[in-house]
Amino acid sequence: MTRYVFITGGVVSSLGKGLSAAALGALLQARGYTVRLRKLDPYLNVDPGTMSPFEHGEVYVTDDGAETDLDLGHYERFTGVAARQTDSISSGKIYSRVLEKERRGEYLGETIQVIPHVTNEIKEFIAYGTGEVDFMLCEIGGTVGDIEGLPFFEAIRQFSQERAPRQCIFLHLTLVPFIESCNELKTKPTQHSVKELRAIGISPDVLLCRSQEALPEKVREKISLFCNVRSDAVVSAPDFSTVYEAPVSYHLHGLDSAVIAAFGIDPVPKPDLSRWKDVSERIRNAEGTVRVAIVGKYTQLGDAYKSIEEALAHGGMANRVKVLAKWIQAEIFENEDPSPHLEGFHAILVPGGFGVRGSEGKICAARFARHKQVPFFGICFGMQMAVIEAARNLAGLKDACSEEFEFENPDGDNGESNSNRVVYHLKQWEHCGKTQKRRPDGEKGGTMRLGAYAANLLPGSRAAQIYCATDISERHRHRYEVDVKYKNLLEKHGISFSGMSPDGKLPEIVEISNHPWFIGVQFHPELKSKPFEPHPLFADFIRAAKEQSRLV
Repeated sequence: MTRYVFITGGVVSSLGKGLSAAALGALLQARGYTVRLRKLDPYLNVDPGTMSPFEHGEVYVTDDGAETDLDLGHYERFTGVAARQTDSISSGKIYSRVLEKERRGEYLGETIQVIPHVTNEIKEFIAYGTGEVDFMLCEIGGTVGDIEGLPFFEAIRQFSQERAPRQCIFLHLTLVPFIESCNELKTKPTQHSVKELRAIGISPDVLLCRSQEALPEKVREKISLFCNVRSDAVVSAPDFSTVYEAPVSYHLHGLDSAVIAAFGIDPVPKPDLSRWKDVSERIRNAEGTVRVAIVGKYTQLGDAYKSIEEALAHGGMANRVKVLAKWIQAEIFENEDPSPHLEGFHAILVPGGFGVRGSEGKICAARFARHKQVPFFGICFGMQMAVIEAARNLAGLKDACSEEFEFENPDGDNGESNSNRVVYHLKQWEHCGKTQKRRPDGEKGGTMRLGAYAANLLPGSRAAQIYCATDISERHRHRYEVDVKYKNLLEKHGISFSGMSPDGKLPEIVEISNHPWFIGVQFHPELKSKPFEPHPLFADFIRAAKEQSRLV
């Protein structure tokens, strides 16, 4: 029987529901249970794929091609369970399904309403895969009281009533702020949040209380009394220095014990937290520091590159070093020498992005890394800019550019309408035996090369040595590709195409062999990196940065 944990939040946003859900999933796994985590988002977008990174942060992509909330990245990193399309839903997707059914006449002339039609659709999503795992953890986006979240709260209330006793519990995350002027922790925000939740028919079984320090026993008892929650189910969630301390910290404060007790499970398996203790030990006892410059275009919001930030940390764990990443806005290089901004770094990473803004800055960063023999990692758009830089400055294609820029500027790059489009707009490709087609003026949502695709690596190449394999699968999210017709020309000038699609038509990895470490990948390796299983490219990139730190 699958048990359900519904995770809600109150008081303020950004308290860390996703992290809490992921840590709880890891703790349940540590006790020998199987888990799956799901995210229910109240926004009306069908998915976050068309949202600006400044608006929503990173778009996390699953193997089966879903564009999802970044919290699914937390879920995967902490549990190792690969997310699926069925693990992420939004109001937009729910309402789309309801309206499609109405148009097909599936409701037999009924008046379509939020209750029961929308809530039934949400419950159907929650119930998908029942029986596959021991615990299904469902996080509800937003905070209690948000008007757009009401259908989801009503749906989980109904869902719990329709299941057997103790098959569903509610975990509510709140804030207990410390007011310095009166030197006191205030429980009133938590009380009001629980009151709001109970007003819509949901009584929390477990309260996870965020605070700067662990809650004193008297504060926990007060919350227990006023919120009608057992005192041992009022769990402290104090701040910690790194997110990877969350499983051990939450266990010490009794989160997993409170959840298991709420379900009435007996006997209780003992947890094995050795994996997480090892992760924490590697972070606390780093044997050095490496400095990595990340030259991007969404650097004002760290969440825009969340998986890259975490994958770099994982690479640091693999090499027992601390990674100090500095975010540098790519646009500043377009009118000035990048050297003052990039000198002193042990490695340079250029991440993905869309559009012409900042592209010349990323090209400058790739040129600096190539000239100065600094380890360089280009991901997706970053790989394309590295190829354009090599085409311009090594292969002599002075007007080399991307077709993506020409869509934004009809006159073409540098005013040339007949420039060499080293990167082009992919209009047709094969995936899972089906032909995928796309038009530049077509719909934007979900129209990229999305999800897991296979690649073949050149035997003996650096990429093959890093992966210890010649056949790999990685996740993609892009509309443009490096044109394979430039392959021979670029290889004559030292750019090796060491990874290709199985049909040989699409470049997946480029590298420079006579460089300490210069690799560009069309895919997003950061999406598959985990603290206990760092992605091999990130692990080796930080190894190269560590070597570079000894030379600087």
